[in-house]
Amino acid sequence: MVATPGPTATAEPRPTAPPAAAYGAAPRAAVVRARRTRLWALPEVRWASASTVLFGLGIAAEFGGAPAWLWWTLYLACYVAGGWEPAWAGWEALREKSLDVDLLMVVAAIGAAAIGQVLDGGLLIVIFATSGALEAFATQRTADSVRGLLDLAPEQAVRVSASGDEEVVDTALLVVGDEILVRPGERIGADGEVVDGASDVDQATITGEPMPVPKLTGDEVFAGTLNGAGALRVRVDRPAADSVVARIVALVEQASATKAPTQLFIEKVEQRYSVGVVVATLLVFFIPLGFGEDLQAALLRAMTFMIVASPCAVVLATMPPLLSAIANAGRHGVLVKSAVVMEQVGATDRVAFDKTGTLTEGTPRVAEVRVLPESELDEERVLRLAAGAEHRSEHPLARAVVAAATEQGVEPGRVDEFTSTPGRGVTAKVDGHVVQVGSPAHHVPEGDAAHAVAELEEAGRTAVVVVVDGTPVAVLGIADRLRAGAAETVARVRELTGAAPVLLTGDNARAAQRLAAEVGIQDVRAGLLPQDKVAAVRELEAAGRKTLVVGDGVNDAPALAAAHMGVAMGLAGSDLALETADAVVVRDELATIPAVVALSRRARSFVVANLVIASVFITVLILWDLIGHLPLPLGVAGHEGSTVIVGLNGLRLLRVTAWRRGMPQPAAGGAR
Repeated sequence: MVATPGPTATAEPRPTAPPAAAYGAAPRAAVVRARRTRLWALPEVRWASASTVLFGLGIAAEFGGAPAWLWWTLYLACYVAGGWEPAWAGWEALREKSLDVDLLMVVAAIGAAAIGQVLDGGLLIVIFATSGALEAFATQRTADSVRGLLDLAPEQAVRVSASGDEEVVDTALLVVGDEILVRPGERIGADGEVVDGASDVDQATITGEPMPVPKLTGDEVFAGTLNGAGALRVRVDRPAADSVVARIVALVEQASATKAPTQLFIEKVEQRYSVGVVVATLLVFFIPLGFGEDLQAALLRAMTFMIVASPCAVVLATMPPLLSAIANAGRHGVLVKSAVVMEQVGATDRVAFDKTGTLTEGTPRVAEVRVLPESELDEERVLRLAAGAEHRSEHPLARAVVAAATEQGVEPGRVDEFTSTPGRGVTAKVDGHVVQVGSPAHHVPEGDAAHAVAELEEAGRTAVVVVVDGTPVAVLGIADRLRAGAAETVARVRELTGAAPVLLTGDNARAAQRLAAEVGIQDVRAGLLPQDKVAAVRELEAAGRKTLVVGDGVNDAPALAAAHMGVAMGLAGSDLALETADAVVVRDELATIPAVVALSRRARSFVVANLVIASVFITVLILWDLIGHLPLPLGVAGHEGSTVIVGLNGLRLLRVTAWRRGMPQPAAGGAR
C-alpha cells in the first residue's frame, strides 16, 4: 500500500525504502564480528583462554625437554589464570559458612599438583575454566536474545510541532502526546497511534507476523517495527520506558532473577551434598591408606573422587532450560514473569477462557446489515446514511458503524445537523435526509423490522435500527468479532491438556453459547460476576485440575489470582489484570497460549533429562574410581563434559523450532 504523505512529509521528496542494511539488517560478517566482540568481553572467556594457552605452552615445554622450572612455572601460571576466580568465589562462600563446588575443584587441582601430577591438575583447571566460560556465554546468549529487541528501537526520531516544524530528538525524550514523523524505510521510534498517512509496517520483531501489516489512521504501531513505503505521522501513546520492547526486556530480566522450585531444592541439597563429598573424599583417602596403599596413589584416588562426585552438572541442570524458554517466549510476545511460572505453567491440565477481549477482539463490529423489504435503499446507501449520522458520536456502537462503512469503501454522507441522546441513539440530517440510528426499544419496530430485531438478538447480536425520514429501512446486527485462530487454539489446548476448555463470562448465556459453538467449547458458564468466576476456578481446582485462566479485564483479575496460573491479554488488558497475571500475552495472539504451555513442558523435560545425564555421569565415574582405577584426566573430562552437555542442552530451547512445536495448526484451507 502506497501512502499519501502528510503535510510535513512533503517538504522535500523522499526516496523509496532503502536497502535492508540501511535500517539495521547488518551483513552476516558484521554480525559475526559483533558476536566475537561480545564473546571476548566476557572475563570468563579471557581467563579460560589464557589458562588454555599457558597449559599448552607447559605441555610443549615439558615434552620438549625444557628445564623443569620452566614448565612448572607455566603450569602454575595456568592454575592462577584459570583458577583464581572460582577460588575467590569459593573462599567468599566459605566465609559465609557455605561450601561451594568451585572450591572443591580448585582444591582437587592443588592436591594433584602437590603429589606431582601438575599436568593432570592443569587439565582440570583448563576444562573447569572452559566450562565456566561456556556457561557465561550461554547466559549471555539468553540475555542477548531478549536485550536485542531494545536495539531495534531507533535512538532518535523526528518530532513534529503543532506548527509543523520538524526536530530530531532522542526517543528517550519523547513524551505521551508528542507526534513523530516516520519516513519510508525508517524504524518507528515509539509506541503510538497513526494520526496521518498510510503504510505497510513490518512487525515481525514484536508480533511474529511474517507479512507487513497495513497501517491507517487510528491504527496502533510499535517502537522498533519497520515502516514500509509510506510516510506515517504517529502520536506517542507510551514513553520509551513503557514501550512493548522495554516491557519485554524488563519482565524477562525480572523473571531471570527468580529461581524455580527445582533449582531451589537443588541448591538446598547442594550444601549438604558438598559437605558429604568432602567427608567421603577423606574416607576414600584414609581407608586405603590404613590398609597400606601408597600415599600418592591414595591421594590421587581421593582427588579424582572429589572431582567426579562434585555436583556441577546437577547445579546447572535447571536454570538454563527455564531461562532459555523465558527468553524464547519473550521474543514471541509472551512475558513470563518468573522461572517459577515457566516451570509450573506446563503442569496445566485445564484452561478457562474469558469471552470479551480474550476469545473475541473486545471491539463491536457490524456483523450483518438487514435491509428491510419495504425499503428502497440498498446496503451501500444504508451504510452511507448510518455512518454519516454516527460519524460525530463517540459511542462504541457508532464507531462500529463507521468502521463497517470504511471497510466496504463507503464514504459517510454529509452531515448538516447532529444530536445525540444517551441511551436512545443519534439523529442527524445526512444528505438532506433525517436519519435516526439507535436502540429498538426506543424506535418500536413493527412487522419486518421487529422480526429482524428478534432474529438478530436470538443469534446473540445487538440490534440497531436505522430510520430514514421516519421509516425504518434497515436493522444492523452488531457483535464482538471472534479473534483469528480462536477455534484452532481451543482445539490445540484440548489436545495438550487432555481436557475440554471452559468459558467463563459475565455476558448473557445466549451470546456465550453462540460464541462457544463457534470455537468448540461445550462447558459454558455465563452471567458470572467476578466472585462467581473465582468460585468457578476454585471448583475446578478442587476437582484436582490445575487451571490456567486467560482474561483481560478488571473483572478477570480475581480469577487470574485464584487460578494455578493466570495469563492476561496484554494490549486490551487492564492494568490490574496485567499486574495480577503470571504471564502477559503482549501481542494479543491466542495461539501463544498453547505454545507457552508446550514450551514449559519441553523445558521441564529438559530439566529432567539434564538431571538424569548428570546423575548417570556422576554415578558411573564414582563407581569406576572406587571399584577400578579411573585416571584423573579421564575423570576430569567426564565430569566437566557432563557440565558442558547439560548447559548446551538447555540452550536448545532458544531455537525458533522450540516455540513453533506448540503453536496450533491452521484450519484446513485456511491461514493462521
